[in-house]
Amino acid sequence: NVSILDAQNKSLGRWSSTQRCSYKKNALSSNHLQRLNSVGFVWDLCDHSWNENFNQLCAFKAQNGHCNVSQYDAQNKSLGQWVNNQRIAYKKNALSSDHTQQLNSIGFVWDMLDHSWNEN
Repeated sequence: NVSILDAQNKSLGRWSSTQRCSYKKNALSSNHLQRLNSVGFVWDLCDHSWNENFNQLCAFKAQNGHCNVSQYDAQNKSLGQWVNNQRIAYKKNALSSDHTQQLNSIGFVWDMLDHSWNEN
């Protein structure tokens, strides 16, 4: 899961990026594809990151009974910011339908003001 932005592994990051580009262009040999898959190579870093955050949100919900992570929660600041970003993307109609469905499936609240109003 090495990114081209990884300062400690720049050459590996560049190589990984090249593999991802070749994969997207369908220019990667089946042998290379198989070998990279065998070590769990991540082809889409954005999708991988989204899924990791979604899994963290599921764990948060299991522990707290809700998905309403505040971006100001010191213990879950990163997750709270991600949750806020999902709401913003949704309002801008920039969130994929798959991601919207995944979040809906766990009871995600899209509008906290509306939710707070209805709770009181």
